[in-house]
Amino acid sequence: MTADIRKYHASQKPAGKRMCDRLRSIIAKELPKAEAKVYHGSPAWFIDGNPVVGYAATKDGVRLLFWSGRSFKNSGLSPEGTFKAAEKRYADVKDIKAGAVRGWLRQAKRIQWDYKNIVKRKGKLVKLGTW
Repeated sequence: MTADIRKYHASQKPAGKRMCDRLRSIIAKELPKAEAKVYHGSPAWFIDGNPVVGYAATKDGVRLLFWSGRSFKNSGLSPEGTFKAAEKRYADVKDIKAGAVRGWLRQAKRIQWDYKNIVKRKGKLVKLGTW
């Protein structure tokens, strides 16, 4: 775990810390080559400089965000924001289903929109790869 993510986890209340620890463990195992860092105040993972997944503690739990999640098949994720992101919210660590998270992470590896260059493209998202 990176020092900035460790610091983020340490700043959470016990229930939030448990959920963050669980999500980080699953993400790190499924995306071992992804770059992990605190991005806009919360832990996030990047593949080739493109953000793919992150989480943030909220007052009532933890929000798991997939930048390209709206493009996932049968995801069970809820749309978030105005682009292609989707999320899952957790109120307790027991609500985190590792199999579902691993499935979303497998999709996140191959289904990506190019958020890395969104500013350069003036807000236009472009599909990466051939999915």
